[in-house]
Amino acid sequence: MERIDHKALLEAQVHFGHLKRKWNPKMLPYIFGEKKGIHIIDLNRTNDKLEEAAQAVKSIAKSGRKILFVATKKQAKEVVKEAAKRVNMPFVTERWLGGMLTNFTTIRKSIKKMQNIEKMLLDGTMESVTKKEKLVLTREKEKMEKVLGGVSAMNRVPAALFLVDITHENIALKEATRLNINTIGIVDTNSDPTKVDFAIPGNDDAAKSISILTNYIADAIAEGLAERAAGQEGVDGAETDEEIAERNRYEAELEEEGGGRGNRGGGLGDKKDKDRGGNGLAKKRPGGGSGHGGGQNRGGSGGNRPKTGAGGFAKKP
Repeated sequence: MERIDHKALLEAQVHFGHLKRKWNPKMLPYIFGEKKGIHIIDLNRTNDKLEEAAQAVKSIAKSGRKILFVATKKQAKEVVKEAAKRVNMPFVTERWLGGMLTNFTTIRKSIKKMQNIEKMLLDGTMESVTKKEKLVLTREKEKMEKVLGGVSAMNRVPAALFLVDITHENIALKEATRLNINTIGIVDTNSDPTKVDFAIPGNDDAAKSISILTNYIADAIAEGLAERAAGQEGVDGAETDEEIAERNRYEAELEEEGGGRGNRGGGLGDKKDKDRGGNGLAKKRPGGGSGHGGGQNRGGSGGNRPKTGAGGFAKKP
């Protein structure tokens, strides 16, 4: 991707940091200077770090994994939401629920509950309940939709987090760090850039600054997705994600079915003979065989009695 022009970054006020007295000393390598008590961010460093982050998210997107966008600040909500939707990525813009990553199983249960209520409202199931019950469920669904709507399609923990203001989103950052998830963040002069894997020095308060940096990351993701799609089309007979998932489900069903059959002791013999093992367990006789029921008192392979060999003679009970 091409670097963003310095003029565009200046117009978006990306270079404005916080007051000097609020700075974090670890941001020193990214500070160009000071003007009227406000730190000025070095835009050359911003561009360098932005390119590094863009390459990282592009690689993740190309591999088919998800990047979760997180921005709960008022001025960042709509910008981040639109950027995430454009590249079909999950997002959190209302409130970060504690344990959204570290306790993902519980979050998935809440998402499933929300989807069930939505399904009931659409298929007419709610017609049979009282007006009050319908109202309660509708309000509950709207409340969950507001918080969990952006992650409803996220079936597993994401491969990376993109954070706007890592100080404000400290809980999300801690959870990602605990799970060794890659983190990319817009870092202002009051933050610690060492807390994220890819720090993008820039103004995390101005809407224009957030917009230009976030959209650059979204464009990189879009490129990665396009390359992934082109690669799948170029490989003759390559399986899509849906085909792979369907094949895995089919193999799991076969394995489960095979396991169920394996637990049966009975063979495929003729049921007419009272001493032969039929489909299932041979009744009151030792060692119903597989394939051949055998003659009277004959034990097939897989008999349950001691000293019963494959196709051998079982002792009388």
